[in-house]
Amino acid sequence: MEITAVFWLIFGLVVSVCIAIDLFVFHREAHTVRFREALGWVLTWIVLAALFNLGVYVWHGKQRAVEFLAAYLVELSLSVDNLFVFLVIFRYFRVPAAYQHRVLFWGVIGALVMRAIFILVGLTLLRLFHWMVYVFGAILIFTGFRLVLKPSEEVEIERNLVLRLARYLIPITPDYRGAHYFVRWHGRLAATPLFITLLIVESTDLLFALDSIPAALAISQDPFVVYTSNAFAVLGLRSLYFVLSRFIGAFAYLHYGLALILAFIGVKMILSPIYKIPVGWSLGVIAMVLSITIALSLIFPPREASEAEELQE
Repeated sequence: MEITAVFWLIFGLVVSVCIAIDLFVFHREAHTVRFREALGWVLTWIVLAALFNLGVYVWHGKQRAVEFLAAYLVELSLSVDNLFVFLVIFRYFRVPAAYQHRVLFWGVIGALVMRAIFILVGLTLLRLFHWMVYVFGAILIFTGFRLVLKPSEEVEIERNLVLRLARYLIPITPDYRGAHYFVRWHGRLAATPLFITLLIVESTDLLFALDSIPAALAISQDPFVVYTSNAFAVLGLRSLYFVLSRFIGAFAYLHYGLALILAFIGVKMILSPIYKIPVGWSLGVIAMVLSITIALSLIFPPREASEAEELQE
């Protein structure tokens, strides 16, 4: 069955209502997000994604539903691996706990816009230039090797180009001014550290998208499936951060599993002109690798895990 504007409208309505409730009801006032509150929102977004996928299955068939689930799992797992980066960014800028949700909220809105552009560009390139499947496949394999050699925990914020440009071009207040991103300071408009933090979060997510979008396009080239699966995973990222940030050391081996998954998807994409690996097999590989690496992380935690947990103290 063809995806029509009605289904895009349903998706937009569901997401818009949930975002409005989140921002204007539960987080109207800046406050520290507690574990139980964050866990509730994580489960809410997972249930919404599952219900949405059920609707995809009913109206658009098993193939699209399996593609949605596979792309969703890949995006969600990549997001979990990148949560440590957000933790380091917040600690570097000493963002008060009460304002972290606000930064992540607008970061997610920016991510939704950027990923829509990335998906549109990626699909256009694949349709115009068939050889781009080899380029995207190579990017995924390279990213997998990079994850093994340099996990996402190794963050060098001082070398971030966006941060250096912001410090050069924008006057920045020395301290926070509540939840404001801009204020009047010495008679001129100046950015607060909260805005600079948001810039770094957005630029970091831009790099994340360079990994996740090719991975999603290797699973499906249906724009509806790719974007909606990415969107549901990204929308749950804010709450997932507050749930998992205290347990970040418990996923010490996850980046090895993600490296294997990205390499597998890259090979799948490169082989696609010759042999298309069934999406059901891909989903099985993704689920199996994630389960094994998470289980190994929990059963055999490294000694360094306690050091990561101290970041939250």
